[in-house]
Amino acid sequence: MHESCGVFGVYSHHEDVARLTFFALFALQHRGQESSGIATADGNRIRVFTGMGRVSNVFTEDSLTNLPGYVAIGHNRYSTSGSSRDFNAQPIVVRSEGKSIALAHNGNIINAEYLYDELIAQGYTFRGSTDTEVVANLILSAPDVTWEGKIRYAMNRLQGAYSITMLTPNGLYAFRDPFGVRPLCLGKLDGGWVVASETCALDHIGAEFVREVQAGEILTVKETGLFNHPAAPHPRGACIFEHIYFARPDSVISGRLLYQARAAMGAGLAKEHPVEADLVMGVPDSATAAGIGYAHASGIPVVEGLIKNRYVGRTFIEPDQRLRDLGVKMKFNPLPQILDGKRLIVVDDSIVRGTTTPNVIRTLRKAGAREIHMRICAPPIKYPCFFGVDMATRGELIAAQKSVPEICEWIGADSLGYLSIEGLLQAVGEPRENFCLACFTGDYPVPVQLEMDKLALEIRMGARSGDACEGLDEHL
Repeated sequence: MHESCGVFGVYSHHEDVARLTFFALFALQHRGQESSGIATADGNRIRVFTGMGRVSNVFTEDSLTNLPGYVAIGHNRYSTSGSSRDFNAQPIVVRSEGKSIALAHNGNIINAEYLYDELIAQGYTFRGSTDTEVVANLILSAPDVTWEGKIRYAMNRLQGAYSITMLTPNGLYAFRDPFGVRPLCLGKLDGGWVVASETCALDHIGAEFVREVQAGEILTVKETGLFNHPAAPHPRGACIFEHIYFARPDSVISGRLLYQARAAMGAGLAKEHPVEADLVMGVPDSATAAGIGYAHASGIPVVEGLIKNRYVGRTFIEPDQRLRDLGVKMKFNPLPQILDGKRLIVVDDSIVRGTTTPNVIRTLRKAGAREIHMRICAPPIKYPCFFGVDMATRGELIAAQKSVPEICEWIGADSLGYLSIEGLLQAVGEPRENFCLACFTGDYPVPVQLEMDKLALEIRMGARSGDACEGLDEHL
């Protein structure tokens, strides 16, 4: 399972907004590593710079210097709609009838193909193949004369998940889908305003957390200040995996530090699936807190059994066969002196396809572990996600094909225990109706197709070629 994207926005006359956005994106790097980008506005024009790779690889002092202004938005991408290509990097800039906007999007629009066909019929053109560009053109096509009205028109047409930052030549806008699937928060900084996918980004730039952007809400920041445009109450459908895995443990969602929620998940696993063992370990880094929680609740000592190579990321360099045979050691290295002869409880956040966990278990057995008891913070994932997570098709999800005992045998563990949905909700500390639990239950917040192809728009448009939008200027 892969992260969803990270978005950021800032409006300030007292800050270097491009540099501020760079450091915020650095804090949100875990949400996407395929491409990064920043767009700025100075009251007259929109400038954007994007590139493939991580934030630190995309931007230089020169590129940031060439992004002046007092409004900025930024984006870290993991592709859930459209391929990982330079022309799909965000923020995207679109223009129609003398109006220009830049958009950065975290989520997935499930009716994007229908809207794309409609916009093409109206004469709109597309440079890339993402649902983000569909959203941007839909906003421009709206009949309302105000940006807030145009955004609300688009929100009434869009189906799916979206947390979006948008800028015009002189304003910042942020809005969240009516279910609140993906996170978005508001902060204040030296008389200016910032929005971000997670509170950890606010911490990194010294901004004060104000509140979460509400589901269905539109925020507007202009010269005259901050204005909010709430929506009618709607049943919430926040993604539970933000609490389990996606968001950083030092972020706060719904008033709770995620480190504490994940430790509570581990404690819940110890209560629901106790087992005699010598040591507990969490698979780093996403399950470290849960491993500690299990250890505290069970009274069994916690250790670091695997050391993670934190510099392993996406690469286009294929390893030779000898390195390929090392498998999981490219990412994790075990500590045999700690593990030899021990009965081990291994806590992890989830099992999706069932391809990574067997490699982890084999690595731990080679290091000398006598028994390995897997404990998983997420209930069995039986259904794919269509709301901004590139997870898997249903045919690839191991829990959709096998029972828990069969999965245990498949991964090579001595025992396997999943946290129940009730135990998960208790650990998070919120009621069931606040969350989308569709990946466990198949009960989606809105109707979806049985299978959706993230390259559907690309197939529709045909193979596209073109240069990255580095240095692209859009003028008012």
